Amino acid sequence: MTARETFVALVTCFDDAEEIDFRATRAQVRRQVEAGNHIMCAGTNGDFTALTFEEKVRLTEEVVAEAGGKARVIVNAGMPATYETVKLAREFDRIGVDGIAVITPFFIECTQDGLIRHFSTVADAVKTPVYLYDIPARTQNHIEPETARVLARHGNIAGIKDSGGQQATLEAYLEVSKAEGDFDVYSGPDSLVLWAFQNGAKGCISGLGNVMPKVLAEIAEGYNAGDLAKAEAAQAKFTAFRTDLYKLGYPPALVKRSLYLMDPSVGASRQPALPPSPEQDEKIAALLKTHGLV
Repeated sequence: MTARETFVALVTCFDDAEEIDFRATRAQVRRQVEAGNHIMCAGTNGDFTALTFEEKVRLTEEVVAEAGGKARVIVNAGMPATYETVKLAREFDRIGVDGIAVITPFFIECTQDGLIRHFSTVADAVKTPVYLYDIPARTQNHIEPETARVLARHGNIAGIKDSGGQQATLEAYLEVSKAEGDFDVYSGPDSLVLWAFQNGAKGCISGLGNVMPKVLAEIAEGYNAGDLAKAEAAQAKFTAFRTDLYKLGYPPALVKRSLYLMDPSVGASRQPALPPSPEQDEKIAALLKTHGLV
């Protein structure tokens, strides 16, 4: 059985002036490595849309250096224009990451043929394996399973991160993986980590793992060791907190704020992200206490 692996979509830490706090971000990398998780940086939970080109490059350099080969690092290069996505991907290729994720273009409505051209162009431009990244609720563009099947045949497209939240879509991508081979599926929804492992996913890329890194790692540890009871218990704990927390609003913001209430060094997100309210903080703090996180 192929071992399943857990990645955390790492938060990017900011100081009070909204500058990236690289020292605090490195501390979060160490925390994940110690728990046994790999890293995805500059993703949705990493506020990638609020980062400049130069900041993404330096952030990746810092994260790779801190991981020090103890954990794999995937970085998101996706931007609305193929041109800038390629420029970023080449920088990440130079730095030496383990994978380059490419979120579907946002703002620009794409055809499936357009998506095939976009991803293929990026994959042609670098040596590092490329991972498709589907999150239609945020980009308004969706990688259809048949499009994933076409792209799976590209020699440098290694898999897909599915953050659509629909089990049926995840199942369809898993069917593509089984049929095509050498095309790994990573589950995004935190409630489906164990289910995805049991149904052929190579791993997961989790936002909630920022708050509960050890619990996330335990899902994979239990599954890989054949200890289903351990895996199920960890998944139940993970899902219970997710269910309660995500009732309060936009998940990435809630994850960041939960972590902030545990460790203020992570800072808030850059504007125009909605600033947290005292009322919301009280609710999150109560959940953290209920779930034994503080």
